[in-house]
Parts: sequence; structure tokens; C-alpha cells
Amino acid sequence: MSSTSESPAVEQTAELVECAWRAPGRVNLIGEHTDYNEGFCLPMAIPQGCTATVSPLAEPVLEIISVQREAPVELALDELAPGALAEEDQWAGYAAGVAWALRERGHQVPGLSITVDGDVPSGAGLSSSAALECSVAGALNDHLGLGLEPSELVAVARQAENDFVGAPTGGMDQLASIFGERGRVLLCDMRTLAVEPVPFDLEAAGLTLLVIDTKAPHQLTDGPYGERREACAQAARLLGVPALRDLSLEELSDAMDRLSDETLRKRARHVITENDRTLACADLLRTGQLRQIGPLLTASHASMRDDFEITVPEVDLAVEVLLAFGAFGARMTGGGFGGCVIGLMEPAQARAASLAVVAAFAGRDYPEPVSFTVTAAVGAHRLD
Repeated sequence: MSSTSESPAVEQTAELVECAWRAPGRVNLIGEHTDYNEGFCLPMAIPQGCTATVSPLAEPVLEIISVQREAPVELALDELAPGALAEEDQWAGYAAGVAWALRERGHQVPGLSITVDGDVPSGAGLSSSAALECSVAGALNDHLGLGLEPSELVAVARQAENDFVGAPTGGMDQLASIFGERGRVLLCDMRTLAVEPVPFDLEAAGLTLLVIDTKAPHQLTDGPYGERREACAQAARLLGVPALRDLSLEELSDAMDRLSDETLRKRARHVITENDRTLACADLLRTGQLRQIGPLLTASHASMRDDFEITVPEVDLAVEVLLAFGAFGARMTGGGFGGCVIGLMEPAQARAASLAVVAAFAGRDYPEPVSFTVTAAVGAHRLD
């Protein structure tokens, strides 16, 4: 794995000119809620993403414009701080938070206009927020001539999400958005922040990765996500380890015996088994055994449903239908409580499976889902 350690901040040197960067969203193949437990995850960048264009302003303000929204958001630089945005302007916090994080790290941030244009479905669990943050981070780094390394862009984007927006996510999304590679998933060690690209050539294997956006929205700043994170931290404290990542599958039975609270037992069991599944999945992919990862994906979903309790009826139904229509494996992807489901399938099955999910949702009076396929795409980059 390659290291992603940070380097010291440097002063801006470049002339301020307009520039644009694009950063992708991500699908997490496996390894859910392991990131903040310092464990392992296996995300990939996807073609859908966000483009951020930055240009200078004479006034000491941040102007944040979204192509997908009617009204821009303007914030004076001397008011740039967590909590400064009105409720209806919270979407702009992911961009403003990047500027704030850069300033917190000692960089000068002048008046700027930031225009963002994204095509990652919002609230779908495909990390539209990280795409926004990382595109803005890349564009500001370029525009201001800061010379930040990719690992520093990850840290800036994560600080924006955690400390400015207030979403207690673990950093996987930003790693995937910055370091994504075409045709590869990324084995991320969330303790060291080391990243290993692992082959994931769907076309060569005769497979497709189908995504079903269930339209059941999730919101990671809400309480249930933070509750799961605190439960994991509490279980680790009771078990005497720095993080649940430090417990192997062989130690699972003993750990369960030592935890008296059933909720903590379930949360810990998910994380310990999910880390094992993630590493097993990476081992199979290294040797080109793409179909063989299917049972691991399905077992991951069962663990999220039964032990971590983060699925909802819509995603459970989508998984059931995909498996019934021949998916090698299927699971919810993302932080949970809604969002998307992925299915590893042969291309000929994907169309029929998509239609079957639509029919099943109609039978339950759920909103109509949207389906599409994804491949592993390139990470954040400048647009010339």
C-alpha cells in the first residue's frame, strides 16, 4: 500500500486564475462502517461526480453557486465558521467548509466565486458530498497555488465534512474520490490511510455492477449514524482495544462473551466480520475471481440488516429482487438508512432485474427507483 501522510502547508504562489476540477462520487463495494473503526474498506470512484469552477472576486466574500439550485449563497469571509449558514443553505457548507479548513490550516483565502455542477444523486449513499468537497479542494489548491499533496486534499475535505458540516463520517469517501483509479477498487486501511489499488475489470470478467437508487433518502448528520459510531467506540473501550479493527474473526466469540449489552454485541460483530469480509474480497479480486466475491457482498448486507441495523425496507426488497434475478451478490452501499443497493450481475440479467425492482416497489407503493450501471473511474483531476 502507498502512504498518504500529510506534508506541511505552503504559502500560495500562483497568479489567481479561473480553474476547474472534477471529482467523482463513489460506490463502496464492501466494508461499511469500518472506516471510523480504523478498519478496511473497498470503495471505487464512479463516473458520476462534481465539477467545481473557481474564480477570483474583489470582495472579501465566498460566493457559492450550484447549477442544480436557483439561488447562490454568499458568505463574508470574516463570518466563515461552522454554523454560519442558514438552514436552507446547508448544501453550500460542503464547499464553504473546504475554504474554512484551508484557512484553519494557515492558508490565506481571498474572495472567491465557486460554481459546482454535480450529477451524483443526492442522498443516495454515493457520496455526492465528498465529490463536492474534493472537487472544490482540488480547484482551490490549484487556484491559490497551495501545492497540497493528494493526501492533504483528503484531510481538508474530511475536515470540512466532519467539523464544518458536522457529519461524523470516517474518511473513506474522500480517499475514494481523490485516489480513485480506472478499472480498480481501492483497499483502504483506515488506520494508516494507506491505499492499495486492486483490479476490478468488470468488462473483462463479463460482469456489470448494477446500482439501484431506492429513493429512500439518508442523512448522515442525523442521530442514528452518530449513535452507531459511539456504540462501536464504547464496545472497543469495554474490550480493551484502541478500535474494533484490532479484533480478528478468531477473537469474535471471546469478544461476544465479554460484552453483556446485546446492542453493543451486534455492532461489534458487524464491524469485526465486515473487516474480515473486506480483506477476503480483496484477496479474491487480486486473483481475478470477481464472481466469487458475490457471497461476501450478500453476507455484508445481512450483517448491516441484522447486526448494524442500518437498512430500510426499500433496500432490503431491492437486494431480495436482485438475488432472485441471478445476482452473484447484492448489498446496500453507503452509510445506510436508505440510499442505494448494488448487484454484481451478468449484463443480460441487469435489465430484467431493474424492471423487476420497479415492479416490486410499485407493489409496495414505494417511490419508483432508478437504476444504472457503474465502472471504476478515475479520481479527482483538473479539467483543461
